[in-house]
Amino acid sequence: MTQLLLPIIYLAFISLGLPDSLLGSAWPTMYPQLGVPFSYAGILSMIISLGTIVSSLNSDRLTRALGTGRVTALSVGMTAAALFGFSISGRFWMLCLWAVPYGLGAGSVDAALNNYVALHYQSRHMSWLHCMWGVGTTIGPVVMGAALSGGLGWNSGYRYIALFQIALSAVLFCSLPLWHKRPDAAPDGTAPKALTLPQVFALPGAKEVMLCFFCYCALETTAGLWASSYLTLVRQVPAQTAASFASLFYIGITVGRGVCGFLTLKLSDDQMIRLGFAVLGVGIAALLLPGAQVFALAGLVLVGLGCAPIYPSVIHSTPAHFGAQNSQAVIGIQMSSAYVGNLAMPPLFGVLANNITPALFPFYLLVFLVLMALMHRQLVRKTSC
Repeated sequence: MTQLLLPIIYLAFISLGLPDSLLGSAWPTMYPQLGVPFSYAGILSMIISLGTIVSSLNSDRLTRALGTGRVTALSVGMTAAALFGFSISGRFWMLCLWAVPYGLGAGSVDAALNNYVALHYQSRHMSWLHCMWGVGTTIGPVVMGAALSGGLGWNSGYRYIALFQIALSAVLFCSLPLWHKRPDAAPDGTAPKALTLPQVFALPGAKEVMLCFFCYCALETTAGLWASSYLTLVRQVPAQTAASFASLFYIGITVGRGVCGFLTLKLSDDQMIRLGFAVLGVGIAALLLPGAQVFALAGLVLVGLGCAPIYPSVIHSTPAHFGAQNSQAVIGIQMSSAYVGNLAMPPLFGVLANNITPALFPFYLLVFLVLMALMHRQLVRKTSC
C-alpha cells in the first residue's frame, strides 16, 4: 500500500510547487491589464501567506478529524478552484478573494503531507519529494511562459495549472483507501483530540524548532530575492550574469535535494542538517571574501546547496524528536513559522539595504544561520533527554 501511494505523493509535491512561482512569472503582464500598481503583487502574496499560516496552525485538528488523505484531496481541490478563479478574474479585487482559498489550501496540504511522509517513509523520500517541489516551481513559469508567448494570456496559464490540479484531486480521492490511519488512532478509528497551541508550545523543543524554521525560510527567501541586487550593486557583477546565478541558487536547492536523498542512506537527519549548516557557512564566507567576483558567484551557489538538506531533514526528524502522536501539531507550527519568515524577513532586508547598504546581505544571512544552528543544537539537547 505504502509503495503504491508513493507516486501519487510525488505528484502532490509537484503540484505544491506549481502555483508558487506562477504569480511572479505572470505579474509583469498581469498588472498593466488589471490597471493596478506593480507593488500590488505584494498584497496578493500577503493574503496567500496569511491563509497558509492559518491553515497550517489548524492542520492537526483537520488531519485528526478527516485523515491525511482527505485533507490532501480537499486541499488540492481547493487550490485548483482558486487557480481556476484566478484564470477567470478580470479585476484585482477578484484575485484578492480567490487568494484566500489559494492560501488555505496550500497550507493544509503542505503540513499534512510532510507529516505523513515523516511518519511512513524513509528520509531519502523526504529529500526527493522536496526536490519534486522544486521541479514544480520550475515547471510553473514554463507553462505560464508558453501561454504568454503563444498569445493566450496569463489567464490561460493559470487555467492549465488549474486543470492539472483538478485531475490530481480526482486521483487523490480515488486513492483514499491507500492512506494509513494515524498511528495514534483508537481501535474504532477515532483519533484523540488535537493539541491546542499552548500545549504544542509547552512541548520540549517546540519553540526551538519554530525558530529554526523561521530562520531557515528567512535565509532562503532573502537569498533568493536579494542575491541579484547584492551581486550587481555591491560586487559589480553584470545584471545578466547576476540573474543567471540567482536562478542557479534555486537549481542548487533542487539538485541538492536530489543528491541528499542518496546521502541519507549513510547519514542521519541531524547529520544532514549539520552538513547543510557547514555548506551554508562556507557559502556565506565566500560571499564575504573581497576581490574576484567568482567568490561571490560560487558562494551563492553554495548557499543554495547548503539550504538543500535542512528543510526536509528537520521535518523528517520531527516524529523522532516529538513523537508520532505530536508530530502533526508540531509540523503545523513549523509550517506557520516558515511562512512568517517568508513574509517578514525579506522586506526587512530591503528596508536595511535602502537605508544603510545592500552590502549587509551576507551578514544578514549569517545572523539567521548562527541562530538556526543554535536553535537546532538546543532542540537536539532538549528532545534527547
